[in-house]
Amino acid sequence: MRKFGLIGKSLIHSRSKEYFLQKFTWEQLNDCIYENYSIDDLKDIRKYLLNEPYLMGFNVTTPYKVEIMKYMDDIDLVAKVIGAVNCVKIIKNGNIIKLIGFNTDAEAFCESLKPLLGNDLKKALVLGSGGAARAVCYALNDLNIGYALVSRNDMPGFLTYSALTRQMIANHNIIINATPVGTFPDEKEYPPLPYKYLTGKHLLYDLIYNPEETLFLEKGRKAGALVKNGLEMLELQAEMSWDIWNS
Repeated sequence: MRKFGLIGKSLIHSRSKEYFLQKFTWEQLNDCIYENYSIDDLKDIRKYLLNEPYLMGFNVTTPYKVEIMKYMDDIDLVAKVIGAVNCVKIIKNGNIIKLIGFNTDAEAFCESLKPLLGNDLKKALVLGSGGAARAVCYALNDLNIGYALVSRNDMPGFLTYSALTRQMIANHNIIINATPVGTFPDEKEYPPLPYKYLTGKHLLYDLIYNPEETLFLEKGRKAGALVKNGLEMLELQAEMSWDIWNS
């Protein structure tokens, strides 16, 4: 039996398990299973993993993508640069566990964004300050797209939502929600952008995929903007994780 899983705090929104179970069925991988692991505190992660002898690797979601790094024995260079890990490979030798951290979010986001880019899409606003936002910024650097960071909190290097003027929105026509705001079951929430300044020249990308259309995307669509959710990114990063676990 080969076991894989997802570690996070609240996993009711996640479709990772659904995706992998479908993959195992379609590819007739009868010796594989994928489970959700809701963990309140990462400090006992090694003791926890010792009780999972068949677990070969796991994905990491909110809010642990940054915190999980201090529990790794080794971290892939890309994940180190990003400062976030969303994929962990487990190597076991008896009671000795080696954890190797990777980041598949950045490449998955990059590949899902590329087909949407045109010559008129030059600068981005990245909403959020967590591990997902770090991966997005890494991808934007790879794509030579300038960006500004936005947070609810007044922090060095970040704009606040109240600072987003009409001109700022006009100058940054890619807006990426890398926060969990609007995720099921809190679908009535949305980032407090000045949506009235959106136009048909904007692209709104939401890393959230449950619900399929968040209020963030709905407001963008109604303003004529091009919109995309994070489902393709989820699927791409899942396949990249699978390759890491089985390499």
